[in-house]
Amino acid sequence: MSTTAEPALETSIVRPTRPRFSWGHTERYALLGAWLVIVIAFSIALPDTYPTLGNLQNILGSQSVLLILALGFLFPLTAGEFDLSGASTMSLSAMTIAVLNAKMDIPLLPAILVGLAIGVVVGLVNGLLTVAFRIDSFIVTLGTSTFMIGIIQWMSASSSVTGIDPALVQATVGWRGLAGLPLAFVYGLIATVVVLVVLSATPVGRRLLFVGTGRTVAELSGLNVRRLRVGAFVGAGLTAAVAGVVYAGTLGGADPSSGQSFLLPAFAACYLGATAIIPGRFNAIGTFIAVYFLFSGVVGLQMLGADNFVQQLFYGGALIVAVAVSQTIRRHSVASAAKAAAKQS
Repeated sequence: MSTTAEPALETSIVRPTRPRFSWGHTERYALLGAWLVIVIAFSIALPDTYPTLGNLQNILGSQSVLLILALGFLFPLTAGEFDLSGASTMSLSAMTIAVLNAKMDIPLLPAILVGLAIGVVVGLVNGLLTVAFRIDSFIVTLGTSTFMIGIIQWMSASSSVTGIDPALVQATVGWRGLAGLPLAFVYGLIATVVVLVVLSATPVGRRLLFVGTGRTVAELSGLNVRRLRVGAFVGAGLTAAVAGVVYAGTLGGADPSSGQSFLLPAFAACYLGATAIIPGRFNAIGTFIAVYFLFSGVVGLQMLGADNFVQQLFYGGALIVAVAVSQTIRRHSVASAAKAAAKQS
């Protein structure tokens, strides 16, 4: 009897198998690897100019405004909405601070608070118009963006405003600390950490993701979807206003027209970042990597003698590719989840 039991026992033993190769890690870190490849390639092609401390300081220190603006877009994008007014909100915040401080002699701190309040108001208007009147967020934010451009041109008389308090300039680009990087880079890092924590480690962030994944299901689950959608726009508006404060300090004033050039790169960074770290999901770390990946490529091309229009080609092409890849990854994730649920049932 024992002789017949032993073979049965042997056949029941589950032998360890080698783990299969998973593309998950490749997807997560592909963008980081591509950034490294770009840096190495341009360093080989331009050994005397590209891999220098000065160029590193230029790449890392000059994109803080774009990074903060892009991080603000993550709130509505996570909730399944669009905010095309972010660049205009940033410009209006910067222009308000410059006009109040440089032209009306209002102290810097109250001027900054007014600039931040404008971001909250714009976000609230965007959210209420979208939710209460059930208008597509694309249309609402396009309209408010155009409206704000008119206000900016009226405030500035279509010319740049200079003479802002040097304290703001000193607090953004005047003081350079580790490796000669300005404080603006530190602000970008702080913003990245804050948005990362809010979206991934708080109930609000998880609820926004739930709303963006399926609004009807979120409502049936008892979530206050309307409030969450409005809050996403308010978060985007406030973050854009913070970018406006940093932008005003970087320029030492405000420019009524240059802010719009940030819109396309910011969206490109958000969608490209959605292909990294957490593929298929908008995330702060992926956006951080995408911002500097894109600008590293632009700087390298310009150093090779490419014309300025190459920057627009690079950002526009990156946006198209990033949207296509992120949507493909998202559909693949949904299909995989559906298959797993079907197997369990």
